[in-house]
Amino acid sequence: MNLLDTRLQRATLTPTLLDLCPTPDDLRGDVLAGLASTPKTLSSKYFYDARGSELFEAITRQPEYDLTRVEIALLQDVMPQVRDAVGGDAHVVEYGSGSGRKTQLLLAGLDSPVAYTPVEISREMLLASTQRLAQAFPDVQMLPVCADFTQPVPVPPSLMPAARSLVFFPGSTLGNFDDVQSLDLLRAMRETMGDDGAALIGLDLVKDVADMEAAYNDAAGVTAEFTLNLLARLNRELDADFHLDAFAHRAVWSARNSRIETSIVSRRAQVVHVAGHAFAFDADEAIAVEISHKYTDAYFDDLARRAGLRVVRRWNAPASRFGLRLLESA
Repeated sequence: MNLLDTRLQRATLTPTLLDLCPTPDDLRGDVLAGLASTPKTLSSKYFYDARGSELFEAITRQPEYDLTRVEIALLQDVMPQVRDAVGGDAHVVEYGSGSGRKTQLLLAGLDSPVAYTPVEISREMLLASTQRLAQAFPDVQMLPVCADFTQPVPVPPSLMPAARSLVFFPGSTLGNFDDVQSLDLLRAMRETMGDDGAALIGLDLVKDVADMEAAYNDAAGVTAEFTLNLLARLNRELDADFHLDAFAHRAVWSARNSRIETSIVSRRAQVVHVAGHAFAFDADEAIAVEISHKYTDAYFDDLARRAGLRVVRRWNAPASRFGLRLLESA
């Protein structure tokens, strides 16, 4: 069978799901443990119910939050260089796929990618995004994996042999993990891509403090609504009695930790009930809900080194507002 016949055969395939049966989220257990801790915490992964996902998309359209627009423009500008650095016949493995716009730019810009494997813990979201991309790229084999990407993920073999695996992790998601978690994730990424593979990672970079804080405190209040929607979700799903007007969104820059730290702050002393448990809040007491790390090259290079990786190419947006980094095994 020649190359053309192989591609034609692959084009007739429907996406083949590899379901690793990831452990489902324990919303109740995580919330009760987080609110009982000192300081109180709630995981940012629970922001994204249906309303939360709508609000996040609205955040990306706010004038203060230009990260998504800047990253897309950067990827468009440097895609020929990315293509040359990655080489042909790559098997693209993406951690989460979101709207798929960046994925489309990557697959369209690479030299004859042979397969695409999105890794996503939500089976429904995974299948929906894969079906959309299958229609846009009928000659790229779709091999979705339902799994937790913070653990090493086996890359399904493609019908047409791949020259190398390319892990794609756009956006600024890496910055939402603390140092220990980031290191674990990069090590898992290295194992997933293999010794001959590569990874293309998006990084939000350190810039003017006022600009960074404004991105998480937009004038229209969309980010505040997004943050407080987490409490609305707990009211609905865990029989909680949070009064949303008794809490406030707060996002501030921590120079010591090089990150934006987002909290939900109690406006007054109060007691809140969640799933039959009572939690007392002091006035101005904060629930930590999200961190958004901003990187320097020195910091990220050291993090990559400790994970067994090295940065081989760097691309920055104008004024170094955002960066793309290509990594290989050290």
